Amino acid sequence: MNRQIIRLALDLGPLLIFFGSFKYFGIFGATAAFMVAVLAALAIGWWIERRISPMPLFTAVLVVIFGGLTLYLQNDIFIKMKPTVLYAFFGALLLAGLSFNRLFIKYIFAQAFELTETGWKKLTVRWGLFFLALAAANEAVWRSTSTDTWVSFKVWGILPLIFLFALAQTPLVMKHQAHSGKNDA
Repeated sequence: MNRQIIRLALDLGPLLIFFGSFKYFGIFGATAAFMVAVLAALAIGWWIERRISPMPLFTAVLVVIFGGLTLYLQNDIFIKMKPTVLYAFFGALLLAGLSFNRLFIKYIFAQAFELTETGWKKLTVRWGLFFLALAAANEAVWRSTSTDTWVSFKVWGILPLIFLFALAQTPLVMKHQAHSGKNDA
């Protein structure tokens, strides 16, 4: 099986388990299932690749911490805040790294494509701001809607937004291909 398909299944599987569990067991059952699924995905990823990528590891740590607080305190606010913290962290990390001339986004996408320095910087700014916008959107939705609506937004709103945003970066990636021979300006 293709490694990219496996990686996609390991990344999306826990979220889909969360959504399915929510329908049958409510937010607390879904949170418990999500925690188990994230840890299982991390273990399977390590077993297949013999390494753990930083993003899934950080996500798993947040799921365990915020999920644990949700279950221990029987308060769903913590699991609702987890995406905000995750997206804000990623956005801040990308933008702060850029200010120190560190292009962390290269570590994520370097296997997929090679860009000029200008291309990496522009992509970093776009993804950094996008992650901050996702954090703000998550905050707005969980604070102003029902838990049912928030769960649906988390699965069926955020995922398509990320996919569409990634797709919208194609012209930038094509323009700034390192081997394209174009000027770096």
